[in-house]
Amino acid sequence: MTFSKTGLVAVSLAALVASGCSTSRFSSMDDQQPAPLEAAPAGKVTANQLPPPASPGTTDPSQFPTAPANTQVASLPPDGSAPAGASDLNAASVAGVWNASVSGQSCKVATPQTKFGAGFRAGPLHCPAPIDGIKSWNVAGKQLTLYDENGGALARLYSSGGSKFDGQTSNGQPISLTR
Repeated sequence: MTFSKTGLVAVSLAALVASGCSTSRFSSMDDQQPAPLEAAPAGKVTANQLPPPASPGTTDPSQFPTAPANTQVASLPPDGSAPAGASDLNAASVAGVWNASVSGQSCKVATPQTKFGAGFRAGPLHCPAPIDGIKSWNVAGKQLTLYDENGGALARLYSSGGSKFDGQTSNGQPISLTR
């Protein structure tokens, strides 16, 4: 008696189907329900200020460049007006990543054109106070203003030509932004 390969496969398949239908190994699971899960913990969500970043000595020092000792920041007129030669600004000319110098300490500030509040979102990186609190920025005429989370002005700057802004923080510290 000789079987063709097709016939042998058909007989084997029929045997497997028949044995699978008659097994009882899954029948005991039909009556069992899985145990109910415990409810997720319910609680109150609170918002707190994050702790300050680690001090420069605890991480890679190359991430915290310092400004040269001879860094010059242009002074602003005492009446708060724009200095001579300051040019009109637009959001596109401010958008990007800046090297900030605040009273001789350096950091980076990102100024994307992502709408936020009355202006655009801002992100300081390893900046000293008060610039570490920048949350947004906006331009009006010749002035670039950096704002905190409550919309309070942290710094006001004016274009010093090219890719540089000079100004001062709300507490009178000199600040400059360069690319």
